[in-house]
Amino acid sequence: MPQLHARDYERMLDIVVAVLESESPGELRHLIAEHLLEALDCGTVIFARLPAGDDRAGRVEGWAPRRLGGDAMTDMVQRRMRQRHPLIPYLTAGERVPVTMNELCGDSRWHNSRWRSEAHRDYGTTDQLALPMPAENNALRAISLGRDGAFTEHDLAFAARIQPLLATADRHVRELHRLREAVAATAPGVGSGIDPGTQVDAGRLAVPQPHGLTPRELTVLGLLSEGITAHGIGRRLTISPHTVNRHLEKIYRKLGTNNRVSTVLLAKQAGIVP
Repeated sequence: MPQLHARDYERMLDIVVAVLESESPGELRHLIAEHLLEALDCGTVIFARLPAGDDRAGRVEGWAPRRLGGDAMTDMVQRRMRQRHPLIPYLTAGERVPVTMNELCGDSRWHNSRWRSEAHRDYGTTDQLALPMPAENNALRAISLGRDGAFTEHDLAFAARIQPLLATADRHVRELHRLREAVAATAPGVGSGIDPGTQVDAGRLAVPQPHGLTPRELTVLGLLSEGITAHGIGRRLTISPHTVNRHLEKIYRKLGTNNRVSTVLLAKQAGIVP
């Protein structure tokens, strides 16, 4: 496998920092897509969700460049599902290794395919690189990157190295969505800790953060409030229990507490967690 360069690792670190500093779960996949667009010199990057047996339910969860528009991207994903794009049987078979379409189909078949012709016509791309992502509720998921020109062995090595990081970031995004939607559901109610007049947006929830908690700390705190242990939180977020405990120490310090019970009670009273 080709050796990665210092700049490759810098790009990975840029993505980590961007994910952990973002306060908007609804924008995170777009943000990651923009970083991948630059890192791999692509024309398009698409987070695709492909529900089994229902092409009309296919959709995009994030994309770059943003000017392409969500409706157009969703239409394209559903069309590729009806056309049985070669990525679909690859994912259905449980394959998880990043792969280019040239590699998957063979140069001749891909070069003469309808998929390549339409991608070149609509987006100016001639090759695609797919990074399988964790499935969710029986839906296949992948990041598809398009480029005008072939992806290299170095690109595949970069994709393989960054894939676990992207899977972890994806879990982080899903937990943020779930926890903030739960807070939003309790926002208008009595005892929620949030003024009933507060404007709530599921993508960018106006959760009070007077104690300076980071998005990652908010995620850990939300899971803590559900009674999940440090080991359980670590498994959910794909981090070590030691890392979880470091987050908890910072949360306790910022909230002025020293144990799980008082921390969760204070966070509920403040409307930080449901």
